[in-house]
Amino acid sequence: MTTSPSAELLDSLLTVASKTSAAREEVRVWSMSGVERVTFPDGATAIFKYAKKPFDSEDQALRLAHTLGVPVPQVHVSAVLDGWLGMLMEDLGPSLREADDLDGVAAAVVLHETRAAPSLPILDRERLRTLPTRALEHLERLRKADRWQDADEVEDALERIAQAAAARSAGATVAPFGWVHSEFHPTSLHIGAHGWRLLDFARAFTGPGLLDLASWHGTVEPPHPVRLRVFLEQYVTAGGTPDALAPRGGLAAENWALGWHRMWAVEWFMEQSIRWVNDPATDPAYIKAVRRHLTDVLHLLET
Repeated sequence: MTTSPSAELLDSLLTVASKTSAAREEVRVWSMSGVERVTFPDGATAIFKYAKKPFDSEDQALRLAHTLGVPVPQVHVSAVLDGWLGMLMEDLGPSLREADDLDGVAAAVVLHETRAAPSLPILDRERLRTLPTRALEHLERLRKADRWQDADEVEDALERIAQAAAARSAGATVAPFGWVHSEFHPTSLHIGAHGWRLLDFARAFTGPGLLDLASWHGTVEPPHPVRLRVFLEQYVTAGGTPDALAPRGGLAAENWALGWHRMWAVEWFMEQSIRWVNDPATDPAYIKAVRRHLTDVLHLLET
């Protein structure tokens, strides 16, 4: 089961759930994870989600979030087989509408007020400061593999950011600091007949909540500090800590958040490229994304 999960993983889950069989329907499938809707002989349904490293502990994060009162889909059963996590989860049914900014701030306030979870990875000031250095280490490994050879400007940008990181990372633990969803987008917020639920906790960690708020509007379009400032103000109005508006690292909160969120994304893209995906055919797409984000980081963090 090296490329995708076999029926054996679902069979294991069905056995634990005391189910005999289920019809499968793909919802979304990626190279490292997938979501299916399964229908049991009695007509009941569930969501079958599967993923491999580094997304293979989402069941733990979801159960912990549920225990702490965060509205998330319930995990019925989970299992790991040959390096793949499989979960049978509550089927939330169709979305009534797409989540808007007010939905986003309401969900963020609830998540960020949730008691910190010691079991989650931590992204504090020191860890934030080392992101550009870690990205440079990924670049070195890529070049040793005869990849990313024409990416000198990536190296130059990362070195500039690394030099500024000690000062610019200040304020990382200013509130909101705690649960970070890390994939916080409108598509990760399900608005259904019974209210809202947060999905996709595969990369949750403990860190600056501003990174969630900076991720809400996505990274496809250029960063928009004024738009994020409005979002931060909506967050505070909805009950979020007023410290979300406080300057940090010598920067306005919105610039700090957008800059560090994109630096966090760059390090993740580069780790994916050399470790998790490790496919030279994907290099052009990764390099393009990294170059674009680094241009934004240099501007936003004023390096």
